[in-house]
Amino acid sequence: MALPKQTEIEIPLLEVLVEMGGKGKTKGIYPLVTKKFPSITDEDLQITLASGGNKWTNSIQWTRQRLIYKGEMSTPGWGIWEITDKGRERLKDKGKIEVVPTQIQSLAEIYEDYDEKFREQLLEKLYELTPKQFENFAKRLLITYGFVKVTVTNISSDGGIDGYGKLKLGLASMNVAFQCKKWEGNIGRAEIDKFRGAIQGEYEQGIFLTTSDFTTGATEASLKKGAVPIILLNGQVIVDLMIQKGLGVERKPIYLYEIDEKIFFEEK
Repeated sequence: MALPKQTEIEIPLLEVLVEMGGKGKTKGIYPLVTKKFPSITDEDLQITLASGGNKWTNSIQWTRQRLIYKGEMSTPGWGIWEITDKGRERLKDKGKIEVVPTQIQSLAEIYEDYDEKFREQLLEKLYELTPKQFENFAKRLLITYGFVKVTVTNISSDGGIDGYGKLKLGLASMNVAFQCKKWEGNIGRAEIDKFRGAIQGEYEQGIFLTTSDFTTGATEASLKKGAVPIILLNGQVIVDLMIQKGLGVERKPIYLYEIDEKIFFEEK
């Protein structure tokens, strides 16, 4: 069978979180969500993306992002997913009949499907970049978000640092270094520790960008008491940031019209 759409995963994912007591770790969530779809075959679960990542787990991760935007989920800690009060309310209302104009409902479904495919296509574009192009892209992304004096270093002597810049915080500024990895596999704890060692003492913050994702160990290691914090940006988060700022994305307005019934009943 075809893998479920992200919109079809939303309710089952929220249900799994409730069944886990309201929150749970990612590794435990994936198999429970899969059980909600008994028609999924072993062959379906082996489907991979161009990047080498698993398509099914990737769809669940994208669904999480959508629910976070809707306020129905949160991430209180690295690798922890939690349902919010709004998410619980949605589960209570799921059985209620919603009266929605057919045309509008159809357009909403079309948009959801388009948004899902568009994000996947945007991520594929990132996969196509060479390592050097990805570093230059990271520079543009950081500048878009307010960083200044952003520089990409010489790869042959960067010591684990692909670039650096400053983030203005009111009257002060923070020295920030960044590293980029175009890996097929997930980034592990060792890479985070190595990057932190390269920037400790010279930079107040690090940013690690990858087109893939981070392991649980990596997310746990990114924030250590007394150590330089490392901000982790995986492929999905980078796509979200691009859409928010319109970086590499062109917005086109769509106008919807409704009939104004009043004009047809005016007295002559």
